[in-house]
Amino acid sequence: MLTQKTIEIIQSTVPVLEEKGVEITSVFYKNLFESHPELLNIFNHANQKKGRQQTALANTVYAAAKHIHQLHMILPAVKQIAHKHRSLGVKAEHYPIVGEHLLQAIKQVLGEAATPEIINAWAEAYGVIADVFIEAEKELYEGADWSGFKPFKVVRIEKESESISSFYLELPEGLPAFKPGQYISVRVSIPGETYTMNRQYSLSGSKDMPHLRISVKREGGPETEAGKVSNYLHDHIAVGDMIEISAPAGEFTLNEAAETPVTFISGGVGITPFMSMLHTIAAEQTEREVTFVHATQNSSTHAFVKETASLCAKLPNSRMFAFYSSPLDQDCTDQRFYKEGLISKDDLERILQNKEGDFYICGPVLFMKAMIQNLLSLGVEGDKINYEFFGPAMDLKIDVQPVS
Repeated sequence: MLTQKTIEIIQSTVPVLEEKGVEITSVFYKNLFESHPELLNIFNHANQKKGRQQTALANTVYAAAKHIHQLHMILPAVKQIAHKHRSLGVKAEHYPIVGEHLLQAIKQVLGEAATPEIINAWAEAYGVIADVFIEAEKELYEGADWSGFKPFKVVRIEKESESISSFYLELPEGLPAFKPGQYISVRVSIPGETYTMNRQYSLSGSKDMPHLRISVKREGGPETEAGKVSNYLHDHIAVGDMIEISAPAGEFTLNEAAETPVTFISGGVGITPFMSMLHTIAAEQTEREVTFVHATQNSSTHAFVKETASLCAKLPNSRMFAFYSSPLDQDCTDQRFYKEGLISKDDLERILQNKEGDFYICGPVLFMKAMIQNLLSLGVEGDKINYEFFGPAMDLKIDVQPVS
């Protein structure tokens, strides 16, 4: 337990963390990797380069300081991060290293303002916060089918759209159980790269399939940098090759016990976790009311068209809506989509038959923020809105409030 004095000191640093949090975490990661380059085998280099990891850690430190007197308030975020840490292989022995460099970064950025009293308080507080994460991750490690990474054989590769391909993975000794919506981490050693690279991909198949399925979008384009792992998988992995993966993880899962309506809202490759959820509903809850809303550019980028249609055909209370932002001429001729353009609040108001049940959102960050904003403004309760962001943990509801 922290003393009242320590709590007050930590809370006094909240305004500084709000202003200089990202600067502190940027210095922290720079120093950490210079001292311990082996940790680059764990961290996502792309998230580091784009500043996502720095921002996410700054948000976490800020939230911990703000709620230092009631750490249970950050437990939902802790659980989400703990799943990612377990999936990537973050261990208890890493936390003292992180603590040492975090305190150094606070000193370096704040200078004389980082008094011995403040540093000592943060050292004490970090120990308590680290213990919360270590305990949460210990439970996840004990419950996982295996620790670290296992080689799975690629037995099939299928093209789902012009940019998304599915990889079917098998393990001779049997597959792990997973909850619909969970993900795995893929670890690859790319020729020419010094460190291994990890990426997390949703399990997009049925939990009853004789294989695991991940569906990977080839990242990159004319104005964006090519994704190293996704392009490596698309260009160099073939049937018969082995891929190292971690045991399934994640809390963004279907509430299988519920019988209430469920609404899926996806953008682009964000459709992948919903495929395993839809498979489960079609197999086990055929009377459940399902609304499936998907946004993409056009039919060439629309993945799982036939599969989603087939699954929804088994559900008498299901409805599907596809929004194309740039439909092809043939899309218009064949009426392959519900509406041209982006999904607006008015569109959702027309589509949603009620505002009850569970809502699941997955897609690009701006897409998810917009959908959360729309749902809240339509009166959907915040605790009914679930979302998945494949990157450093972020709370997309922080700056999204209902519109009165």
